[in-house]
Amino acid sequence: MSPSTAAILGLILLFVLMALRMPVSFAMILAGFLGNAYMISTDAAIYMLTTNVWGQLSSYGLSVIPLFVFMGQLAYHSGITERLYNAAYKWVGRLPGGLAGTTILSSAGFASICGSNSATSATMGTIALPEMKRYHYDPALSTGSVAIGGTLGVVIPPSVVLIIIAVQTEQSITQLFLASIVPGLFLTGLFLATVFIICLRNPSLGPPGPQTAMREKLISLTGAVEALILFLLVIGGLYAGWFTPTEAGAAGSFGALLIGLARRKLSKKEFVNAIAETIRISAMVVLLITGAVIFGRFLTVTRLPFELADWASSLNVPREAILLIVLLIYLIGGCLVDALGFLVVTIPIFYPLAKALGFDPIWYTVVITLVTTMGAVTPPVGVNVYIVSGLSPDIPIGTIFRGVSIFLIAYVICLALLIMFPQVALYLPGLLM
Repeated sequence: MSPSTAAILGLILLFVLMALRMPVSFAMILAGFLGNAYMISTDAAIYMLTTNVWGQLSSYGLSVIPLFVFMGQLAYHSGITERLYNAAYKWVGRLPGGLAGTTILSSAGFASICGSNSATSATMGTIALPEMKRYHYDPALSTGSVAIGGTLGVVIPPSVVLIIIAVQTEQSITQLFLASIVPGLFLTGLFLATVFIICLRNPSLGPPGPQTAMREKLISLTGAVEALILFLLVIGGLYAGWFTPTEAGAAGSFGALLIGLARRKLSKKEFVNAIAETIRISAMVVLLITGAVIFGRFLTVTRLPFELADWASSLNVPREAILLIVLLIYLIGGCLVDALGFLVVTIPIFYPLAKALGFDPIWYTVVITLVTTMGAVTPPVGVNVYIVSGLSPDIPIGTIFRGVSIFLIAYVICLALLIMFPQVALYLPGLLM
């Protein structure tokens, strides 16, 4: 059997295991182990398995993940999220679809201190859904705004997904964080414009809230200042060279802890819950990276990624056409399996291809992050949609998917802008680094 055939069979085995509901990390470990055993030897595969698992679990570089996750958990349990939502409502609640716009705006604020799409959806849904139901918002709009707002948790730094890609591809976490700021803000603006336009055309979908005096608006900003301070502490500290990424996560976590203690909102029980949730999420992410390393070693041995890159480079078609095919694969894959898992699996295949075609690695990372993030809200495996469904069991799952579909055009516009004007993502890293 040729190495390329072995690689294809390994990929088929991987997706079969995933289809059988095996966790993505374990599926990659098993398929990678069997592939390495076939291509090299069983002893080498066992040695690789033990050394890689130990190497990943003891890696200092991965310590950045639990620290950023912990910062988001402390921010949630300290009540920063509620104060952020209240501030956003005071400023945009009076507009058509004001509560839906508030949900998206506060999701963007929470994303800047969280880094997870599922955590952002769950947190904002708990606060926003009862309010929108009380004001008789259209169920599709209310649930769709929560689910789509949660996707900002992956796009806006500090994003756990960007950290994972940086670790896999040996890129600078700081540069990736800077590159995703402008696309994240632009995407947030597109979501807000979508809400405003559809509710302006049909006010019954999202009636505006009561008028708020300027004094109340200014007072409410104290709730947003806390999140802004944490964001500036982390991103500003990284840019200024005060912190390494790991130290920035520690500084952000300590800042969130101080805010919780100063506000007297962080009880012992909530602190323990924050630690437990951080351990759960971090273990999942580290296992994903471990599985990706083992499976990536198998693909490297088969040389499939390099042969694919050579083949694509020899095609007599524009490189943009190949990029669109790759993005289509990411979009379809994100719809069928867990988006993060699919991203981790395919990085060893398509990242060398993108470099061989001459695409900027930082720009390419931001683009594929946006595409795979869409998988979190598209059927049949839209994790954000199922989280929102769990928070509002009386609303059919189809209604939530319908509500999300309204916002997908915003993703298409943002991606088109990034592809036509790469400097949207590259300007800040080039300017500040």
